Amino acid sequence: MENKESLNWIERDIIESKAKGQTIITRFPPEPNGYMHIGHAKASFWNFTFAQKYGDGHFNLRFDDTNPEKEDMHYVETMIADLKWLGIKWKNLCFASDYYQLMYDLACGLINRGLAYVDFQTADQITATRGNFQISGVQSPYRNTTAEDNLKIFADMKAGKYKDGVCVLRAKIDMAHGNMCMRDPIIYCIKHTPHYRTQNKWCIYPLYDYAHPLEDAIEFVSHSNCSLEFDNNRPLYDWYIDNIWDDLESRRKTPKGSQFKPRQSEFSRLNIEQFVMSKRYLKRFVDEQTVDGWDDPRMPTISGMRRRGYTPEAILAFVESTGLSRTPMTVPMSALEFYIRTHLDPIATRVSVVQNPILVKITNYTNKSNEYLQIANNPHDETFGKHEITFGKEIYIDADDFNLNPPPKYKRLFLGGTIRLKGAYIIKCDNVVTAPDGSISYLECTYFENSKSGFDTSGIKPNGVINYVHDGVEIQINEYQPLLHSGTDLAEENLNRDSKKTFTALAEKYLIDLHKDLLPKSLQFVRKGFYTLDKKLSTSDNLIFTRTVGLKEGM
Repeated sequence: MENKESLNWIERDIIESKAKGQTIITRFPPEPNGYMHIGHAKASFWNFTFAQKYGDGHFNLRFDDTNPEKEDMHYVETMIADLKWLGIKWKNLCFASDYYQLMYDLACGLINRGLAYVDFQTADQITATRGNFQISGVQSPYRNTTAEDNLKIFADMKAGKYKDGVCVLRAKIDMAHGNMCMRDPIIYCIKHTPHYRTQNKWCIYPLYDYAHPLEDAIEFVSHSNCSLEFDNNRPLYDWYIDNIWDDLESRRKTPKGSQFKPRQSEFSRLNIEQFVMSKRYLKRFVDEQTVDGWDDPRMPTISGMRRRGYTPEAILAFVESTGLSRTPMTVPMSALEFYIRTHLDPIATRVSVVQNPILVKITNYTNKSNEYLQIANNPHDETFGKHEITFGKEIYIDADDFNLNPPPKYKRLFLGGTIRLKGAYIIKCDNVVTAPDGSISYLECTYFENSKSGFDTSGIKPNGVINYVHDGVEIQINEYQPLLHSGTDLAEENLNRDSKKTFTALAEKYLIDLHKDLLPKSLQFVRKGFYTLDKKLSTSDNLIFTRTVGLKEGM
C-alpha cells in the first residue's frame, strides 16, 4: 500500500474525497490562442495521471474559448494532435462555448438574487474605484440598480444593442474586501467579434474567472488543479461555485446536495532556464519571424519539440521528475536534455556524418572497386540489425579529428599516427599535402589490410577510433541554440537573436536509403549528437536535419 505521507497534497485530498464517495474527475483547460508548450504538458500530465491513478480515467480536455479576438480552430486542432502524440487521453472533449447559454442563464440567476449588476462606468473608472490594499474601493453608482432593470439591460447587451466597452456585468461582492479580485469583478463584457465556433451568435463573452468555475461545476469536475498564479483567485472561484450551485443543480434536475462541489488547488508553473514560456513572447517571435512558426525547433511548444526530435516518453519522464510543488521552480535545461538523451541513446540508429571534411587518399589501396563492409545500426541492440558502408581509395574524415600539432595523449589522427576508422580499417597518416595558402588539401595515408574491424590480425594498436564517409551524400544540418542567453529574463538584451546555425555535411548514402523507406525518428550522427530529419523543410533532393541534443551536456 502506498505511503500516504509520500504523496503530494493534491493526491492526499483526492484520496480523502474518494473515500467520501466522490467520483474523481479532472480536466486540462487550455485557451486556444497559441500552441501548447511544455508547461501545458506538465498540467495535462498530472491531471491525466490523477484521473488514471485514482479514478476511472475520467479526464476532460476542455478549451476555454471565451476570448474571440485571439482564438482559432487551428490552435484547437494542433493542441489535440499534440496531446495525442504525448499519449494523453481524455473521456470528453469540451468547449466553454458549449455552455454559453447556460452561463448566461446562471448570470441572470445571480442578477435575480441581487448578486450581479450592469455597470456603465468606463474601464478606467472601474479600475480607479477599486482602491488598493490600503484603501477600500468605491461602490459603483449603478450598484443598486434593480434586478428587473439589470435583467433588461443584460438582455439588451446580449441582443447587441450596446457597443463594445459601453457597459459590463459585475458580480456584487464586497468593494472593501481585502482580496482585490473580490471587489465586484467583471463577469461579462461586450465584444462584437465573431467567435471561431459560434460565429456572430454572441456579442457578450464571460471572463475567465467566471467561466472557469462554472465549466468545472457543469462537468462535475472534482479537482480543479491549476497554476500557482490562480491562488489569489481561489476565493472568487469558490464564490461563483457557491452562488450558482443550487441554480445549476435545479436546471440539470440533480437532487439537491447529491453532488460534490469542485475544489481548486494550485501548483507552481514549470520554468526552464533559457526557455521562453510566455505565450505573449512566443507569439511575438512568430509574428516578427524571429522563428520559423510556432513549431520552430527552438520553441518550447510540443510541436516544436516534436519537430526537433524530442520524444513523448522523454518529455513526460522529465515533467514527472519535476514533481509538484507550491514553491516556484526553475529547472536547468540540462535536466530536460538528460531525459531526451537517455531515451534516444538506446533507440537511435547510428550513421556517420562528416561536417568539416578533409580528403584522405589511401595510397596503398589497389582494389579497382569499392569494398563493402557491415556496421551495427545500434551497438546496444542487435535487433536493430546492420547496414552496409563502403571503403575505397578516397575517403573523408572530419577536420576536428586531425591535428598537425597534437597535444599530449591526443586520441585522434596526426602525422605519423594511427587511428581506426569506425567499422573499417586502421590507417596511418604518412603525409600532409597543403595548398599554397597553407591549408590542408588532403592527407596521404596507408591502411592495414589485416586490420578490418572485428578481424584484426595486424597487431597494431590504434590511437583511437574516428568515423569516416566514403562516397557520401551532401546534407544540411540546422543547429539551434536557446532563445535566451541565460536564465529566464525576457529583457531584450537577453534574447538570442542569433540562435540558428546552418551547416553542410557529408553523410553515408545509407541516409538516402533510409529516407526512401522513411527515416527512423531518431538518429545518432556518430560522435556528434542526436538528430532528426526536418520533414517540414526537407525535399527529395535536399535532406535537412535538426540536431536534437548533443551526446553530453554542453555539446
